[in-house]
Amino acid sequence: MEQLLNSRARSIQISGIRKFFNEVAKYPDAISLTLGQPDFPTPLHVKEAAIQAIHNNQTVYSHNAGYEKLRKAATTFVNEKYDLQYNHQNEVIVTAGASEAIDITLRAILSEGDEVLLPAPVYPGYEPVITLCGAKAIYMDTTETAFKVTPDLVKEAITPKTKAIILPFPSNPTGVTLEDYELEALADYLSKQEIFVLSDEIYSELRYNGKHRSIATYEGMRDKTFVINGLSKSHSMTGWRIGFLFAPSNILQHVLKVHQYNVTCASTISQAAAIEALTNGKDDAALMRNEYNKRLQFCSMRLEQMGINFVKPNGAFYLFIPVLQFGLSSYQFALNLLRQEHIAVVPGDAFSTLGEGYIRISYAASLEQLEKGMNGLEKFIKTLC
Repeated sequence: MEQLLNSRARSIQISGIRKFFNEVAKYPDAISLTLGQPDFPTPLHVKEAAIQAIHNNQTVYSHNAGYEKLRKAATTFVNEKYDLQYNHQNEVIVTAGASEAIDITLRAILSEGDEVLLPAPVYPGYEPVITLCGAKAIYMDTTETAFKVTPDLVKEAITPKTKAIILPFPSNPTGVTLEDYELEALADYLSKQEIFVLSDEIYSELRYNGKHRSIATYEGMRDKTFVINGLSKSHSMTGWRIGFLFAPSNILQHVLKVHQYNVTCASTISQAAAIEALTNGKDDAALMRNEYNKRLQFCSMRLEQMGINFVKPNGAFYLFIPVLQFGLSSYQFALNLLRQEHIAVVPGDAFSTLGEGYIRISYAASLEQLEKGMNGLEKFIKTLC
């Protein structure tokens, strides 16, 4: 019966990250620097709000777009933090994580044969959805531009078939952010193009220097931009599955229909927790951000001492490190490191073919683990020199 399945579903592959996790599972004592989630617990007051919601029997459907109180809290949050202005009545959808926001947006805008521009190396969750929509992912090579999207890269990649561009900043896997002047130049070009922009800002609260700014705040960009955010990284709520999708009402009303038939509504217990997170916990990310910054400085210092040249990130909790100079593929480097030193990192080719020659290190781990990880990495590298 397999041959009767949707050919697009059969053609997409399991994430390269998950494939490597299968190898890591063979080494239960390994120091894992692979995590794509915070290593902090969800704040206690947020958990208590969810418990109270259960006791209050808040376990039935909400409005398809989410509780009005949560939608209002979400629009207030992004307005206060990032100067984004949206009407909570019809310009925000509460989604089952940022992943669902990506899915329903792409399914609402893409048609057969469309193209979507992606800056690579890039998070592997976009291309499969694009493929399932009958569209094509077009990668822009950012390895020569410090992992940043530039107007010139877009100009080289854009065609009459281009329907959208995805801008995931701060970036997974590189941790790179775009400075205001870089965003302004990009917005100036994109505002003149008849394409949608998906701005994935899930790591917006984890920027270390300067204030996060959304491309949707620039002139001519709001009407064509979908802003995606959520609580997974800012409030350590990955398993709660709460995301937000912001866009002008005239286009968001059509995405809401896709969402409605997809999940009906986000978990109402999680929505109750999210209200608490965005009101009484709007600055909960500060403690984590400060700790991540300490870890970033430590890991950067160690890598520099090893003589590794890398693009220093300014957001998220990842380092994307070049390893091509050691004569091994990304996967073989990571596999040998795991086998010899029991240190787990993610091979760069999990983030598209343009990630080949790199590894991703997550510093969402304790300083003790990071020290052991850096020690093991240094020891392994010495065997290759």
